Amino acid sequence: MNLSIVVPVYNEAENLPLLVDAIHAALDDLPITWEMVFVDDGSKDGSLEALEELAEKNLERMRVVVLRRNFGQTTAIAAGIDHAQGEVIVLLDADMQNDPADIPAMLDKIDQGYDVVSGWRLDRKDTFLTRTLPSRIANGLISWVTGVHLHDYGCTLKAYRREVITGFRLYGEMHRFIPAYANSVGAKITEMPVHHHPRRYGKAKYGLERTLKVILDLLTVKYLMTFANKPIYLFGGAGSILILGSMLTLIYLVVRRLIYPADPEMHLIRSPLLLMAMMLFTMGFQSILLGLIAELLARTYHESQHKPTYTVRRVIHAAAFTPGVQPEYAHPSATSPAPQIER
Repeated sequence: MNLSIVVPVYNEAENLPLLVDAIHAALDDLPITWEMVFVDDGSKDGSLEALEELAEKNLERMRVVVLRRNFGQTTAIAAGIDHAQGEVIVLLDADMQNDPADIPAMLDKIDQGYDVVSGWRLDRKDTFLTRTLPSRIANGLISWVTGVHLHDYGCTLKAYRREVITGFRLYGEMHRFIPAYANSVGAKITEMPVHHHPRRYGKAKYGLERTLKVILDLLTVKYLMTFANKPIYLFGGAGSILILGSMLTLIYLVVRRLIYPADPEMHLIRSPLLLMAMMLFTMGFQSILLGLIAELLARTYHESQHKPTYTVRRVIHAAAFTPGVQPEYAHPSATSPAPQIER
């Protein structure tokens, strides 16, 4: 299989037939083998029924992975990647705002030697204040923190060589940081302008509340990329700074006491505001560090025991799977039962 199109789906019933037709129109004439992997992420609007009907008409091209509940876009993408068979994996939204007609140009970039091709919605058709502006700010912040300068991290339409995205697990809102992860393993990254269309059916699933999640995930990405293999640099450095600050404060209090020995207000233990500020600062800093440690522990828990971050109800028309052979995600040590496979 040369190409896999991975599409996370959540309440996009009206867009799905249009999307499948658009994918066929873009790829049918290419001299490659390709497939579509749709992941139903707990849809409640009839998307699963639409996918089942479409799968009946596209037995050789289409696979549908049905998750037991809504796990979120990142986890749905991870499930799709696990089930994809292609050497190149293209991620695509199901809302028809991304244009499948851009995929052949992305494949040309891959053929030129790039490992990651990121879509750039140069003329974005979204509300400026609630979506475009926060996205631009986030893109600048992510580029600055990670050192991977892209105009549009939030654009789902991206093409990857399989080998640069299968060495890590995705959590939270981490799918937007895949280029940064790929860069950490030496991937050659480029970007290209892609078409962006107004949403015709359904409604957007994300708003401004997503911004905070992205910022927190960005802290985690920076930690994992920079300090995951040498955490003592972070924890030791932070501890040294705190100790230095405490020593300087103590020296200041002692000197002040020596200069004004008769003033009772200069007593060492009569600085409640200073003590409160130091306590709050220390508690806040410790909270951040504990959060980062918890992120690392979560990854250790999942990856060391090969525990998936999702559970699959069933796989529809999994023509590429050999009967009796478990899919890659269903590791023998995993506790969840193997999903039912329908043909």
